[in-house]
This record gives sequence, structure tokens and C-alpha cells, in this order.
Amino acid sequence: MNDKATGASSERHGDREEIAGLLPAPADWDLPREQYLRHKDLLMHHIDQDQVTRTRPARRLLRPAVLAPATALALVCAVTAGITLTGGDRGPAGTASHRAATDMQPAAALLDRISQATETHPDLTVRDDQFVYTRGKGNGADLTSGKAVLGPLVDREAWISQEPGPLRTLGMVREDGEDIRINANLGDTNGTPAGLGRPTYHWLSSLPSDPDKLLAYLYAHTPDAESRERDQAVFEQIGSLLGGMMPPRTAAALYRAAAKIPGVTPAPQAHDAIGRKGLGIARDDTRYGLRTEWVFDKKDFSFLGSRTYLTKDASYAKAGALLESSAELEYAVVDAVGQQPRDAQHVQDERQG
Repeated sequence: MNDKATGASSERHGDREEIAGLLPAPADWDLPREQYLRHKDLLMHHIDQDQVTRTRPARRLLRPAVLAPATALALVCAVTAGITLTGGDRGPAGTASHRAATDMQPAAALLDRISQATETHPDLTVRDDQFVYTRGKGNGADLTSGKAVLGPLVDREAWISQEPGPLRTLGMVREDGEDIRINANLGDTNGTPAGLGRPTYHWLSSLPSDPDKLLAYLYAHTPDAESRERDQAVFEQIGSLLGGMMPPRTAAALYRAAAKIPGVTPAPQAHDAIGRKGLGIARDDTRYGLRTEWVFDKKDFSFLGSRTYLTKDASYAKAGALLESSAELEYAVVDAVGQQPRDAQHVQDERQG
């Protein structure tokens, strides 16, 4: 390729990044993980052009997990929206430290209990032509004004295709009654295949069941995030996969893998977006002053939701400011986009407190 062609290609790449930075990001969509669609950056790249032109560019604080496209297609990845955090743990992705730390022994014990309970759940049969349905509530901080303004809780439903792909249309999100199509991830001109950025039930079942091998895979494949320590990015990547439809064996391995990340601790006061208290697991990103918490039901150890908030003052908010929260209410397997679960089909979780 000659210099002129190379320059034109670089210019197009720069334009694409600039345009992506201006796209409005929907509030905090917790698809299956909407932690999918539960890493939000992702959704920003999937919205129809019609939706983009209807809303003015807004800067939002997106979930770190969303670096990778969603079911959590991404909880996601960083503080975006024009607020740039410098630095970052830039060690090689595959060699980041993920040996168990002595201060996380209590968390490891709790996560092991959760893993054991998860392993008793029945595995499901999910066909490639079906959709995983999730319903929940969530909110996120809007940074349009340069300050974090927490939005109201919104109702969200999502229908995510289980086709291995690559797909140009991944599914649909319904937020407060408005339907928004989910397009392929930015840059996937031929469609997005199943993978960490679009975790289908079948793909999740293919992940290693050995916690050490699974953690090594996550450290190697979780995208770097300027606004997250490497360990924090992997912790939040796991968080983006929790909830919704997941093979029991995979869920159990993810919990045991999370226990090996340095800095993971119990969070006795944890609660989800609608105030349900439960067993909490958390990790503090001490470099950037962020804390992410997962909440589990005290009786059956099922995943209830998550929260992310500041632990030290930042230019856009004070310590303690909530940046994002979610609550998982229902999930199911359905045959078509827009279809509501029927009793004969669905697996449901509607614990209201």
C-alpha cells in the first residue's frame, strides 16, 4: 500500500473513532447482560442510525464490561464520554497477575459456595435459532454537562440472537417501551460472531471449566481499558457475563476464576438497583477510585444485580457517587424477537426483595 493510501486509511479510521465518540449511549442496559448489552459502550455501537439521528450526542459513563460487545456484551469498559483518565495498567494481557491474594480468602470461600449452588442447576437446551430474553431495571450516569448526573431507573427488555454468526443484527432492546435494534459491533463489517463480545449460550458452554484456564483466557482476551486497572477490567468482564442464561458449569467456573483475582473482597452492605440486599462480592480499582459490586440472593445464591460507584473524588463527581446500577428480574428462552416468555418455556427470577 502506498503512502497516499495509507494516509487515507488512517484518516478514515480516525473519522470512525471520532464519530463513535459522538454517538449517544443509551442508559445502562442490562441485557444478558445487557451486563450485554450489563458493558454499555457496546450498545452505543449497535444502535440504528435512525436512533442516532433522533437523539443529541450525549456523553455517558459506560460500564467497563462493555468493552466487549454484550450479554452481557459488555458491562464494560471504561469511563468514556469525553472524560479521559490517563495511565492504566498496560502490562501484557496474557501475563497480568491473577494469582489468589491472601486478602481475598473470605471472598474465595463465598464464591466457592455460590459456585457449588450454581452447579446444581439444570443445564438448558438453547437452539441457535432462538433468542435469550432478559428483563431488568437499571440506570447510569450522564456526563453531558461535565458532571455525573444519575438518570432514573428504567425498565429494560432484550432479545438476543443465539445464532453463532457472524450476524449484522444481534437482537433488540426495549427500554421504557421504545424498541431499538442491536447492530453488529463497530468495525465488524461482515457481522459479529459469537464470542466474548457476543456471548451466546452455546459459546459460553465452550469455555474452559477449569478456573485457572478460564482466567488465563479472560486475561488474554479482555480488551484493555485506559480507565481500569488490568485486574479490574477482567473482574468487570466476568461481571458482564453474569446473570441471564448461562450454562451452570460455566457460571461455576467464572465464580471460581473471579476468586483468584487479587483484591476481590466480600461486600456485606451490597444491594442492587432496586434495593434488594444480598451477599456481596466487590473489587476496588484503587488507581481510578472505582468500586464494582455484585449482589447474590442469600437463599439460592442467584445473581441479583450490580453497582459501580466512585470511592474518591473525581472531576465529574464526589466520592460515593453512583455511576451505574442494575437489577436482574427475569430471563427466558423465546422463539422470536419481541415474544414474551410463556410459562412452558421460561426460567424466571422475580424476587422483589
